[in-house]
Amino acid sequence: MLRFDNIVFGPIHSRRLGASLGINLLPEHGKLCNFDCIYCECGWNRDGRGDRSMPGTSDVASALGAKLSECSAKGIHIDSITFSGHGEPTLNPDFPAIISETVRLRDEFYPDAKVSVLSNATTVCRKDVFEALCKVDNPIMKLDASTRDGIGIVNRPSGRYDLESVIEGLEQFGGNFILQTMFLRAPSFDTASEGNLRGWADIVRRLRPREVMVYTLDRETPEKDLVKFTEDEMRAAVRQLEEEGFMIQIRG
Repeated sequence: MLRFDNIVFGPIHSRRLGASLGINLLPEHGKLCNFDCIYCECGWNRDGRGDRSMPGTSDVASALGAKLSECSAKGIHIDSITFSGHGEPTLNPDFPAIISETVRLRDEFYPDAKVSVLSNATTVCRKDVFEALCKVDNPIMKLDASTRDGIGIVNRPSGRYDLESVIEGLEQFGGNFILQTMFLRAPSFDTASEGNLRGWADIVRRLRPREVMVYTLDRETPEKDLVKFTEDEMRAAVRQLEEEGFMIQIRG
């Protein structure tokens, strides 16, 4: 499974974000997430419990400043400084302060680069997290199913998860965010099933995000009996939303 050996890694080519310099705010040798997605490229949560240490604000600022300075001196292009890593980045208690430092360093070294956060949206109702997400260019919020049961199958949240509360949290953005959805087929779930797809499209209409990213499996997954979508299948699934004027990015 995918592992990141440093706080800052890359740049790597991202299907969705171009030349992406990654930041891992979670344990270097473990995994920390309140989801346990069946498709997670970092594997199951149970396989990453050996390390629970997380970098603080000064650790991230030092590593990021050094990497940006190095990349700038070498003329390396960066499209996005992206928070992803070994789990849910907003679980790092220093997340708001780290975002402020990241924006400052981006402005100093790569003012044209975007700051992006890949999040499962479970903490968006926290005032400090939401305010931090509003400082970045691309708050990319995950929503993989339109029902609590579907979320339970695909994302396997730990603790209490309330879909309506997450949707209400996303409404705070007033549409100024990116909604991200994984399209896949599992034995007991299909993104494009009539019930799920209709419900998901209704959520998109309710939230009216500035962009919707739909993508499918690309790397090894912990659940082995998953089926990826073709680009044509994804395009057919979102055609009605495109016709309604929604901007949808499709990545196979």
